[in-house]
Amino acid sequence: MPTPAPDEGDGARAATGATIRLENLTKRYPGSSEPAVDSVNMEINAGELVVFVGPSGCGKSTTLKMINRLIEPSGGRIRIGGEDVTHMDPVKLRRKIGYAIQSSGLFPHMTVAQNIGLVPKMVGWSKARTAERVEEMLDLVGLDPGEFHGRYPRQLSGGQQQRVGVARALAADPPVLLMDEPFGAVDPITRDHLQDELIRLQHELHKTIVFVTHDFDEAIKLGDRIAVLRERSHIAQFDTPEAILTNPADDFVSGFVGAGAALKRLNLTRVRDVEITDYPTVTVDDPLQEIFNRVRASGTNEILLLDRRGRPYKWLRRGDLMRARGSLARAGTLVNDTVTRDATLRDALEAVLTDNAGRVVVTGRRGEYTGVVDMETLMNSVHELLEADRLEAMENQHELEEARGEQTRQAQEGVGGAAGGAGGGGEERA
Repeated sequence: MPTPAPDEGDGARAATGATIRLENLTKRYPGSSEPAVDSVNMEINAGELVVFVGPSGCGKSTTLKMINRLIEPSGGRIRIGGEDVTHMDPVKLRRKIGYAIQSSGLFPHMTVAQNIGLVPKMVGWSKARTAERVEEMLDLVGLDPGEFHGRYPRQLSGGQQQRVGVARALAADPPVLLMDEPFGAVDPITRDHLQDELIRLQHELHKTIVFVTHDFDEAIKLGDRIAVLRERSHIAQFDTPEAILTNPADDFVSGFVGAGAALKRLNLTRVRDVEITDYPTVTVDDPLQEIFNRVRASGTNEILLLDRRGRPYKWLRRGDLMRARGSLARAGTLVNDTVTRDATLRDALEAVLTDNAGRVVVTGRRGEYTGVVDMETLMNSVHELLEADRLEAMENQHELEEARGEQTRQAQEGVGGAAGGAGGGGEERA
């Protein structure tokens, strides 16, 4: 199984993903008449993010945990990067596979730095290399190393804990990352941002990620491919989100897709794929008169106020500035929600509708302002998706009618041929 050596030099190459192959993977528990997981066969490509989704109790988490042998298989094989790891020392195997779970699973008595550096330390990295990696990972997940290095988990928000959990899972640079409902215990807004962060990380790192969720919308948003699982982890459909949304394999899969498949496709398009416009901005350090002049010069009725780190803070209207009386402390409306470039159009549309202002601010990895997406842009994208679905449905219907016509023609020719043959035989007999 390919994994990077604990190279002390600055030129250590980051590990990319490894293929995962499950061959007749089975789990039976004593006393149970049926297996919990029954002969799963699956190949996950290197660098691919695959999501397991299915009803509670279908065996998706059990299947995931057998990959790193937290649960020992009763039968079958697991191959990672071509190597059979079914009988490998499970402790050594787990040190080569990242693992992130719900509620982060951080050790409460360890600092953030100690949590992240745990696996590199266990696999023999030097203190200097481990410390460097901790700083690198905090920066990678969007947390200021200077601010969070010495904190304890109890001093972090739920979203920050999950970011540290992902950083710890990736610290030893494993080719494979397993994620068992990692964002299930946080609020919806934080969950959206964590999903966006994972998408951004995957664009940079190209790990092989297996992700378990019960939320089909999350599966659509994150997955390169989705495995919809029935009971005992039987695969109902294993395909791209687009294919599952447009051509569900059966009624069971259709039940997961649910109503509004066209609108669910908004989860397949990212904010970075549409027009992000610039907007007039000022900072909290700008003099009030200069801010007022900027509003008048911009030709708009409002302007975006940024804090000292360049992050969106408030929307200021002309009337707010007239009433400011020398201070912006009580002026304007706080920016309640933002999206990143990796957010989906559905996230952006929800933010626009929640804010009821016709636009949403787009931010970078540290929350800095990068632009604005407005309602008109989002609605144009919705109309384009609906029109594409309409045309595809018409094309499918046309192909179906042609196929039926061809079947009818062949049937008629067959009947005609049979009748002709019967007639010819009669003449011979006569």
